[in-house]
Amino acid sequence: MEWRDEGVLLSVRRHGESAAIIDVFTVEHGRHAGVVRGGGSRKMHPVLQPGAQLQVEWRARLEDHLGVYSVEPLRSRSAAVMADRAALAGLNAISALLGFALPERASYPALYAQTQTVLDLLGHSELWPLAYLRWELALLEEMGFGLDLGQCAATGAVDDLRYVSPRTGRAVSAAGAGVWADRLLPLPACLLGGLPAPGEIAQGLVTTGHFLEHHVRPSLGDKPLPQARTRLVKILSRPSEDLSGHTQSETP
Repeated sequence: MEWRDEGVLLSVRRHGESAAIIDVFTVEHGRHAGVVRGGGSRKMHPVLQPGAQLQVEWRARLEDHLGVYSVEPLRSRSAAVMADRAALAGLNAISALLGFALPERASYPALYAQTQTVLDLLGHSELWPLAYLRWELALLEEMGFGLDLGQCAATGAVDDLRYVSPRTGRAVSAAGAGVWADRLLPLPACLLGGLPAPGEIAQGLVTTGHFLEHHVRPSLGDKPLPQARTRLVKILSRPSEDLSGHTQSETP
């Protein structure tokens, strides 16, 4: 068995004295693991960094074997994020959530393209937190738990949508929520296509986090959500800090 593909490196772990096992999210073959001979060497360390774009060739005697990768670096993303704590946390959260949620060897071309977009924004654009939030929406959709934000579940209205039902994932308007508003999840305008107002990214992550925790996670067994996402949410929820982690100066 043999194939060639392009992908994003999600994780690396040592294997024996000098090899490494890598997990790569590829275009056509989905999340796929394999052994890199010499992958634990100093020479390969700069190449095998999470988030790196790789050309990979996979070989195995049988399709269900772990197999062996040969890799060619296409683009490193480490330089863009290493000096930016929030961007680095974003990269780690994306890598961890893909490794957590995606079944092995199942192709998700649309999610792959959106993953590429977010990763390329990290460290280069102030809009990456919004792109990340919408990426979590896409991940929920691919896992079968997409949110229906087109109209109010109670009234059918398409205006003044303010909440999301934690049970069904459907939008709810202010009028439709009524006395149940405090039991619903926030629906910030940025989840409906607008640019985020202050605090809206954090609100959106509360909502997507609920469905990751209470819908996606139970479908995968007992493993907890990755701590990498928790760390990112904490960083993006701090109004006293900018995205690079430096304290903003306050005007008198």
